[in-house]
Amino acid sequence: MALNYMNVIIAAVLTLCTTSTVTLAQSSFPTKPVRILATEAGGSSDLYSRTIAQGLALRWGKPVIVENRPSIVAIEALIRAQPDGYSLLSYASSFWLGPLMQRGTYDPLSDVTPITIALRAPNVLVVHPFIAAKSVKELIALAKAKPGTLNYASGGAGSGGHLAGELFNSMAGINLLRVSYKGAGPATNAVLTGDAHLIFSTIGSVGSHVKAGKLRALAVTTAVTSPLVPDLPPMASVLAGFDVPLIQGIFAPAKMPPAMVWKIQQDIVAVLAQQDVQEKFLAMGTETVGSTPDALSRTMKSDIARFGKILKEGGIKSE
Repeated sequence: MALNYMNVIIAAVLTLCTTSTVTLAQSSFPTKPVRILATEAGGSSDLYSRTIAQGLALRWGKPVIVENRPSIVAIEALIRAQPDGYSLLSYASSFWLGPLMQRGTYDPLSDVTPITIALRAPNVLVVHPFIAAKSVKELIALAKAKPGTLNYASGGAGSGGHLAGELFNSMAGINLLRVSYKGAGPATNAVLTGDAHLIFSTIGSVGSHVKAGKLRALAVTTAVTSPLVPDLPPMASVLAGFDVPLIQGIFAPAKMPPAMVWKIQQDIVAVLAQQDVQEKFLAMGTETVGSTPDALSRTMKSDIARFGKILKEGGIKSE
């Protein structure tokens, strides 16, 4: 009986010591600069990352440095990093969807630790003005009347614009040809010049061109109308279930201690809850979210299953 009592005391002391150590680590973090790995400078993902980094630096009182690297280089740098909270990755959904199309060197479900869905925004379906269609229904009718003649521009394989285009093909029963470009910028320029017919892109990338009359917006790719562009109908009003938003996630290396995951997640959520930060993102055509790690994990798994099926059924192979 006395031995059992002593075991209980020892277990309680060990628990108290562990809890104290975790609490101390949380309260003292960070003690040095933190880096956020992001894709090439100048893109929307880079701007999102820098806004979050600025907010965290003010909150933590330590530098938070955005390191711009080519896509796969940024991802591999995170995977190799120590799981101590000092290396994070800010990336859109192509991080977990890209491997469906490209022979990658990483597993998005096991090689990282999800932290939070930071941002969510609709993509917008826009066409060059010489395309006669002025609605999604008219575009579908045009594509069916002239099969194989319309194309859509997109960035890399697995990007939101690429997968939105393939989902559109699948759900509408049409065959828009994909024209691949090295990034969203060149893809948008191709539609502006008329070299490509349409694109699914972010409001931040195409909004000014729509206002100038250089492109015509037909719909948003979210399931419901977006407050960012309330005059545009959702694709789902024509194709029930169509929902391909832009999602920006924050990730840490695999095997991050749960306490550290929650510490960073809560601090990012606090930054995203600030009114000035929310207004800044709204000006970029993006809404703040700040989800739990589990919500990001569920989103990744759901997207991989949904788009994996579409790509398989369409016979679309890895690049």
